[in-house]
Amino acid sequence: MYGTLKDIDVFILCGGIGKRLRKVSGGTPKPMVKIGDYVFLDLLIKYIAGFGFRRFILGTGYRAGIIKDYYSSGRFPGLDIRFSREERPLDTGGAVKNAKGLIKSNPFFVLNGDSLCKFNPRLFLKFHKKNRSPVSILLRQVASGKEYGEIEIDRSSRILNFREKNISAKKCLINAGVYIFDKKIFGMMPRQAKFSLERNFFPEMVSNRIFGYPVSGLFIDIGTPERYIKAKKIFLKGK
Repeated sequence: MYGTLKDIDVFILCGGIGKRLRKVSGGTPKPMVKIGDYVFLDLLIKYIAGFGFRRFILGTGYRAGIIKDYYSSGRFPGLDIRFSREERPLDTGGAVKNAKGLIKSNPFFVLNGDSLCKFNPRLFLKFHKKNRSPVSILLRQVASGKEYGEIEIDRSSRILNFREKNISAKKCLINAGVYIFDKKIFGMMPRQAKFSLERNFFPEMVSNRIFGYPVSGLFIDIGTPERYIKAKKIFLKGK
């Protein structure tokens, strides 16, 4: 099914407009906002590549040229970085579907380009293989699911339910924005070009036995000005 991590593709979702971050981004693509001397996407790629991954596919859309020009300049020698361009907004699910022709490995990783969660990809892969699931979702416990929504799992870590935002303030598991997909997932996706993984696809996949892998490491999300400021403080302190 797979050899070493260097043989596994990593698709990163980079195509969103990032409306909530406009106050601080000034229209720059969300993954390209500055964190000290780096852009956020640099930090995400450096972290994942540190485990041995070598082939990255960046799913671009909004102001795609900024991302392509930046990463076509040999910024990461030794990494194979490709680009999957959305000619029109396709949302997260449509972006993955749009990249089908570029994805070679089975399984493959999918990451949100605006968040970073510490985890061990080898253990996550082992979990994915054991459960023989078409998709596994990395989960992170937070104090409240009001901003993210909640994911409910059973004792075997099978996902039972996805709950929307604005639930009661309590500890819960949330989607950490890291997934492992088997390539057969493309045959299970909606026929339409544009759809959301989180809102449309994953809830419909519950009956197909999908699993969530809880972790407790650092979780950073730059989706709002407040979270972006918090992320800068964490990174600039060297954490």
